[in-house]
Amino acid sequence: MKWLAVFRHYSGENQPFALNLFRIALGLVIFYKGILFVQDTEALNLIIEKSRIGGFAFILEHHVAFTLLVGGVLIALGLITRIAVLFQFPVFVGVILNQHAQYGLYAVYSELGFAVVITFCLIAFLILGSGRFSVDYAMRCAGKQELAS
Repeated sequence: MKWLAVFRHYSGENQPFALNLFRIALGLVIFYKGILFVQDTEALNLIIEKSRIGGFAFILEHHVAFTLLVGGVLIALGLITRIAVLFQFPVFVGVILNQHAQYGLYAVYSELGFAVVITFCLIAFLILGSGRFSVDYAMRCAGKQELAS
């Protein structure tokens, strides 16, 4: 377990500023996708009507909307980043697995590529963590200062 503490310290201290900006941008993009998801009521109603799982589709839609909106903000702020990333995985894996169902695998306006890129970025931030310019890092530093005084 000591190696995990060393890795957390190293990833928090030595992450480049550009990577922190990329994390913020990723969080904002995910949040924006959540807004687009919530605003497209026609597509949401179509999903519920064509669903074979009935009322579960309604619950699933709300889970996806909540995960995208709240998770995007948490990732952008760098607050409990790894947990927020873990909640994003089922959403984007679901997009990857179900993308071809409606539009076909090689559709012109497919979001498959977008979902794959976002999923790889999420994997990177699951490993690397939130970095130095985040709420997580600020809370860790504040905790160390409290213990020192």
